[in-house]
Amino acid sequence: MKEKKDINILVGANIKREREKAGYTQERFSEMIGIGTKSLSAIERGTVGVSLSLLVKICSTLCISSNVLLFEGTPRNDVQSITERLERLSPQQFDIANSVICKLFEAFTLNNE
Repeated sequence: MKEKKDINILVGANIKREREKAGYTQERFSEMIGIGTKSLSAIERGTVGVSLSLLVKICSTLCISSNVLLFEGTPRNDVQSITERLERLSPQQFDIANSVICKLFEAFTLNNE
């Protein structure tokens, strides 16, 4: 059995956290980034490292900066995280997200009445 490197454990745990925050299962996310479920599981457990090209694909798919995965830092406000993800969307994707968010706020307002 391979010895786990601290950096692989940190990055793997951060990938798992961000994948779960985005609402993806291991199966769905592994399909999206083009690797097998077992490979993703090994990365998230820190038993293997992640290549730079895969790191870029993971960040792009999750709409996050590599800093989120490479540097643990202090916990971030969820609003900031959502803002960063929205900023990385294409104009068409942003329009869709904005429309959905507006509908959510309308539903929340109706629910409070």
